[in-house]
Amino acid sequence: MKNKKVMAMIMAAIIASLTACGTTSSVTTNLTEEAGARPGKAAGAEAGTAEQKEEINTEDMFSERDMEQSPDLSEAERIEVSDNKNVTIDTEGIYVISGEAKETTIYVEAGDEDKIQLVLDNVTITNKNKPVIYVKSADKVFITTADGNNSLSVTGEFQADGDTNTDAVIFSKDDLVLNGTGTLTVYSTDNAVTSKDTLKITGGNIVIECKGSALEAHDAIEMADGNVDISSCNDGIHAEDSDDDTKGYVYIGGGSLNITADDDAIHAITFVRIDNGSLTLKSAEGIAGTVIQINNGTVDITASDDGINAARKSGSVSPLFEMNGGEVTINMGAGDTDGVDSNGDITINGGTIDITGQSTFDYDGNAIYNGGTIIENGKETNTITNQMMGGMGNRGEMNERNGMNNGEMRNRENMNHGDFFKEQGKMRGQGRMQDKQNPAIQ
Repeated sequence: MKNKKVMAMIMAAIIASLTACGTTSSVTTNLTEEAGARPGKAAGAEAGTAEQKEEINTEDMFSERDMEQSPDLSEAERIEVSDNKNVTIDTEGIYVISGEAKETTIYVEAGDEDKIQLVLDNVTITNKNKPVIYVKSADKVFITTADGNNSLSVTGEFQADGDTNTDAVIFSKDDLVLNGTGTLTVYSTDNAVTSKDTLKITGGNIVIECKGSALEAHDAIEMADGNVDISSCNDGIHAEDSDDDTKGYVYIGGGSLNITADDDAIHAITFVRIDNGSLTLKSAEGIAGTVIQINNGTVDITASDDGINAARKSGSVSPLFEMNGGEVTINMGAGDTDGVDSNGDITINGGTIDITGQSTFDYDGNAIYNGGTIIENGKETNTITNQMMGGMGNRGEMNERNGMNNGEMRNRENMNHGDFFKEQGKMRGQGRMQDKQNPAIQ
């Protein structure tokens, strides 16, 4: 009875807090509603303990033209580059670029509704301090590789263009699409490919060596297909708008990623969502974001800090790692490292996650296991352990030492852990709907 009274007081305090502050955090998010049931979800498992609006909408994410790898070149304009001669494109159309040149920049200065397609046909361009392709204005620019090899390089320190810090070999102020059937090799002393809007990868073979970020965007990075090989960069994929923490997500829907990075292999301010594909990541942190959701695909991470880190990078969403399907393998280095580290909650509904390391899971919120396979240091378990203070032990073990495990605590309090947080999630969801009308990501 005493415990019931205590829990009632806690609930009352939570209600008062949520009403006053409009808290938007939730225990689990349901990001895959438009895709139907979650892949790999155990039968009868809860769909989530709180309703949260879909933050990444994949419907119509990629247009037919985004996915077209070999465009019709019958009416294309052909341009052969040469040393010290810049090229300016200001009219909508398809342009085939070929030849070999030094100190040459292809400028795109088209109308705000114009779509420009640059088809790279065995082209090699090397500059010392300025982008090879610089998109100043357009609606969208496609950089498409024809069959063959293409190489774009900047070998010295980038120079700014007025107030614009043009710090990438391919630098675009507008939407950018990378696709095609050939190979694009990019070398940079800073960033390789930057879009100030959205960067899409839908095909082709992309090989990047750089000192900054390999693929960088302000709004989002979206990948449907293609093969990307990144080495010697600080970050592999980086999505962030320093002026707006509601932007900056990464979506992987297919293709292959092989990333070796000094810092983060994949870094997003808001969401990282993996629906499919093959990812091999070697870095300090494998995947970093506020909400990280894996629905399918194969992810192999070797990390020296955290394998997966759901940290509070955005104030618009609450930290969460959620796994609904796929296969995740994490190998951690020695020391104060975590396989999966969440500043909020962890939910596992399906798939297989295999972690080798001193600390497999570390979370500040709550852990919910609905299904799937968890392997910790070679041993299968159905428990999401919580390592505290650098591996002092998990909560279940500590409670057992005190003669009271988690299940016994819940029974004595006559309140199921899931039901308690379901009610909490509903109240948070109500606060979210009242206080936040616009989604975090359009």
